[in-house]
Amino acid sequence: MAFKVTLGEIKQLAYAAKDSIWADARSLNRDVKVYLHWSAGRYDQIFSDYHINITGDGGIYATTNDFSEVLAHTWKRNTGSFGISLSCAYGATTNSLGPYAPNPLQIDFMAQVGCIVADAWDLTIDIKRVMTHGEAADNEDGLPIHEEYGPKTTCERWDLEYLGIETSTRFNPWATDGSRGGDILRGKMNWYRSVKKLSSLV
Repeated sequence: MAFKVTLGEIKQLAYAAKDSIWADARSLNRDVKVYLHWSAGRYDQIFSDYHINITGDGGIYATTNDFSEVLAHTWKRNTGSFGISLSCAYGATTNSLGPYAPNPLQIDFMAQVGCIVADAWDLTIDIKRVMTHGEAADNEDGLPIHEEYGPKTTCERWDLEYLGIETSTRFNPWATDGSRGGDILRGKMNWYRSVKKLSSLV
């Protein structure tokens, strides 16, 4: 059952899971990974596949007290990883994100949660360690873990490839101008880490 959490509680849960999640990741010769998703549901739907769900009103819900628990959020990449999902994108297509597009509040809270977790686990916030499901599906971290099924190939999974905000308006997985959803989200996380300062979040 999901329960609402604060950013401070996320920080505590992340620190508590640090040793376990790193042990799991190292058993596969990987770094810990943070995967960013959308649920393809409505703003008020919460799914147990993800450690954290962020609803349309900015509510942050955990589905487990153990952030090292292996959940089924990212194919062949779940061990030693953490899944954060925005409750959104029901009916979204590569041409239109529809009535349940990611909203600015959700995007901002995803960046804050990602920053807190990455900080607790000593992760560099880059594409090798913090990825959208779309990026992970195409093995954009350089690890050939599975056949590619993301936005550059079959487009079976393209979570957060674009966000529908001013800086990320259209589907273009080959963009190099920083407009891809993963680039925007990692940029926000790094801003919270270096400019806003983590201490101001909790």
